[in-house]
Amino acid sequence: MSQASTLFTNPPAKKLNMFDSELVVPAIVDALRKLHPRTQLRSPVMFVVYVGSIITTLLAAQAVAGHGEAPAGFIIAAAVWLWFTVLFANFAEALAEGRSKAQAASLRSLKQSVVAKKLATPKHGTSWLGTPALELRKGQYILVEAGDVIPIDGEVIEGVASVDESAITGESAPVIRESGGDFSSVTGGTRVLSDWLVVRVSANPGETFLDRMISMVEGAKRQKTPNEIALTILLVALTIVFLIVTVTLLPFSLFSVAAAGSGAPITITVLIALLVCLIPTTIGGLLSAIGVAGMSRMMQANVIATSGRAVEAAGDVDVLLLDKTGTITLGNRQAAAFVPAPGVTEQQLAEVAQLASLADETPEGRSIVVLAKHKFNLREREMAALNAVFVPFSAQTRMSGVDLPLAGAAGAEAGGGVAVAAPVRALRKGAADTVRQYVATLGQPYPAEVARAVDDIARRGSTPLVVVDGGRVMGVVELKDIVKGGIKERFAELRRMGIKTVMITGDNQLTAAAIAAEAGVDDFLAEATPEDKLKLIRGYQAEGRLVAMTGDGTNDAPALAQADVAVAMNSGTQAAKEAGNMVDLDSNPTKLLEIVEIGKQMLMTRGALTTFSISNDIAKYFAIIPAAFVGTYPQLKALDIMHLASPASAIMSALIFNALIIVALIPLALKGVPYRAIGAVALLRRNLLLYGVGGIILPFIGIKAIDLLLAAFNLV
Repeated sequence: MSQASTLFTNPPAKKLNMFDSELVVPAIVDALRKLHPRTQLRSPVMFVVYVGSIITTLLAAQAVAGHGEAPAGFIIAAAVWLWFTVLFANFAEALAEGRSKAQAASLRSLKQSVVAKKLATPKHGTSWLGTPALELRKGQYILVEAGDVIPIDGEVIEGVASVDESAITGESAPVIRESGGDFSSVTGGTRVLSDWLVVRVSANPGETFLDRMISMVEGAKRQKTPNEIALTILLVALTIVFLIVTVTLLPFSLFSVAAAGSGAPITITVLIALLVCLIPTTIGGLLSAIGVAGMSRMMQANVIATSGRAVEAAGDVDVLLLDKTGTITLGNRQAAAFVPAPGVTEQQLAEVAQLASLADETPEGRSIVVLAKHKFNLREREMAALNAVFVPFSAQTRMSGVDLPLAGAAGAEAGGGVAVAAPVRALRKGAADTVRQYVATLGQPYPAEVARAVDDIARRGSTPLVVVDGGRVMGVVELKDIVKGGIKERFAELRRMGIKTVMITGDNQLTAAAIAAEAGVDDFLAEATPEDKLKLIRGYQAEGRLVAMTGDGTNDAPALAQADVAVAMNSGTQAAKEAGNMVDLDSNPTKLLEIVEIGKQMLMTRGALTTFSISNDIAKYFAIIPAAFVGTYPQLKALDIMHLASPASAIMSALIFNALIIVALIPLALKGVPYRAIGAVALLRRNLLLYGVGGIILPFIGIKAIDLLLAAFNLV
């Protein structure tokens, strides 16, 4: 029975610029849709502006009818710019959501309607029934074969196959999926390239990994994070304070005019303009966009966060638990040095080690060949030309190498015509204790100098590999767990930010200490078990710290569930992915460092724009308060330090700047402020200087420039 779908393809997605027409036009439409009162209520600060816009519009209609409290043109202009303030805030959020929707549309295109091969008995070779993927349920069993699209998420219970996961991860190289172990999880939407798999369905339709990706990217389930809620409460408190102040100004103005016998009472339009300029509309209009953009940046890094809370927690993390293999080290041991035995030169050892590794396709074996070529220019030779016979590594011998025919040796015939094999030169490499036993059986000595070299290499955290030629011990090859380039500098950056790094490894204390010192981590946990990881996380959390870690196996699930930021590898088990609150599609353990940086950047952006929003209100006070009350209290003219053209021009200039600054800051809200690896105190000092002082100075320049334009064109 054939699949009812075409084969899966992964066309390259078009990279959209921030203000690409494909994003801007829908964002403008969405900004208008967001004028619904229920939508506006989600942002209390902007809801006040929204209500003020409605009241001012009604006042403008009254003025047009000839009963206005101020000239109709002034009230209409004020109403227009108040509506623009609301629309610009809506546009910022819609533009951020538009980028996420574009990513979601790309993901949604991966979903296909396929007919699954549902098995009645969970065993290969039994009969199957064609069933639409939407009718599959958790716990059922399906068969997928070469060329089939995997219809739904599941766990492999039988078989091994090569799977194309480029649709999800973007990586073109296929991966192996097999039953048991940490590589048994398969994702709906990927395609089997070879062989077959029997899969147990692990998610119902609509609850798959791809569905969760789409819903999170779209922000449909996005909830406000704790920091966002706390900031919203602060903004609401400020808004209420300014609302009370503004409301009391009307009776105060009426009393003052009556007492002074001069001037005119402040109008409702001016009061609304003053209120809107007093409350923190800049951060109020951009707060949601910053949160959505943070999720979007995480997605661009090929990381799916299950909630905005997880992204924010990444920014607050102060302890990183990092697996040694793949995160701190390259994961493949590399040959670093040749240590010859007495009476053997380093080049002789290198030549024998290279010959013994010619057919060894392991990363360690290839690195020996490369090191020999690099140090002594020893050219790689063909096995066939040497008539060599490869001896593979086995659990019994714990050695590998080659057998070379001795020069001039040939097979002979014993009595009775029985063939006798020609003598060979046996080149071997293996673990020290194994080689010691091997040469002892051949009656050859094991030099004490070699034993000391083995111990020295082990103490340095490296792995010794002893090489023998025939029965003669030639020396030791040092296999080093290579620390990734630049990782020490990144740990130093994290340390400056107050983040502690802890290396987790199964190595012994000696090896772990050596690698930890070379990598520059703050601490390490050697001979770690899943229980040890869980205990370590709980210990740090008891001290009030936030902990981040990565994992891919079922044994990592308890620790992932306990960690504040838990990044599961996409190549890992279903249990690990369900326990984590993020999934790295690239399955790159080093990505944890990038995730922390993205989280930090989101918090830095929010803090910077909050600082700017509060400080940029100062200039508006100097613009509107003298304009509103100078008729009654001429002394307030001294506050008009910008020397604005007229009271009406001052109020309009402040309103226009208040609206335009939201648009001007949209790129910063969506891209984030530049990430800098500095401590909290230094970061606060920098924000206060750049966004605090800058937020005070820039509005004075902007409001004055707008006032000059309004006066030049006689617009007020």
